[in-house]
Amino acid sequence: MQMLVSVVEAGSISAAAERLNLAKSAVSRRLAELEARLGVSLIHRTTRRLNLTDSGRAYYARCVAILADVEEAESAASQAHGALRGTLKVALPLAFGLLHLAPLIQAFMTEHPDVRFELDFNDRQIDLMQEGFDLAIRIATLADSSLIARRLAPIRHVVCASPDYLTRHGTPQSAADLAQHVCLAYSNVHDPGLWSYRGPDGEPGQVRVPVRLAASSGEFLMRAAIAGEGLVQLPSFYVHEALRTRQLLPLLADHVWPELAAYAVYPPTRHLSSRVRAFIDFLANRLAGEPYWDRMD
Repeated sequence: MQMLVSVVEAGSISAAAERLNLAKSAVSRRLAELEARLGVSLIHRTTRRLNLTDSGRAYYARCVAILADVEEAESAASQAHGALRGTLKVALPLAFGLLHLAPLIQAFMTEHPDVRFELDFNDRQIDLMQEGFDLAIRIATLADSSLIARRLAPIRHVVCASPDYLTRHGTPQSAADLAQHVCLAYSNVHDPGLWSYRGPDGEPGQVRVPVRLAASSGEFLMRAAIAGEGLVQLPSFYVHEALRTRQLLPLLADHVWPELAAYAVYPPTRHLSSRVRAFIDFLANRLAGEPYWDRMD
């Protein structure tokens, strides 16, 4: 199992052999023996690269999990004074991870110097089991799944625009007025031009907005809004600094725009490793209460 994981992580048999301090022929032979014993092909071999087969991906993910359990057991048996050890493989949303989770990860590493991290900053949907992740941080309204989720922080949306845009086009007084404005929309949703809300009376509503610019990057949309290109609806964790410095002004503040949450999600296992549990607890404690990105002071 360690040999297969080394081959996958190193990207080639020769690199894995060097990492394991073995002859390349020995690694190739062990890999062939493993495939023969399992009765399946684990890796597609080409002259340029190695690719896992479907069976190989599933087996690799289980190997990573099993080896992590072995490492955890040995760490628990040998660690002194409860020190955490081992590797945490974590998937993070790109912008939220860089803006708000990176400092927390660095603080956790300072408290636990024997914990190593492998971080994947990516907005794609990660298959935790298949790709060998310990946990993922997701911003969503979570659908039913086999994963276990712990809520870390609320994520609220804000509709805002630059002072220059509002001077030129006027300030909307109602959600219906948004249909008369130039709007910038996040494209990684089912219908970027349909904005949902709850009005001051608590009643839900929707407005169809004209989308001049759609993009999959919230950072890009925020900068376009600051430049006066239109109204934008974004999570407050993107725009809180621009709102604080009045580069952007909040609109229709008596309305509630889509509310999501940041979750730590992980596969159900018989035993959640102490380092995963400690990291999730750390994030939950640091993000408890009203998020600082929702405060304008």
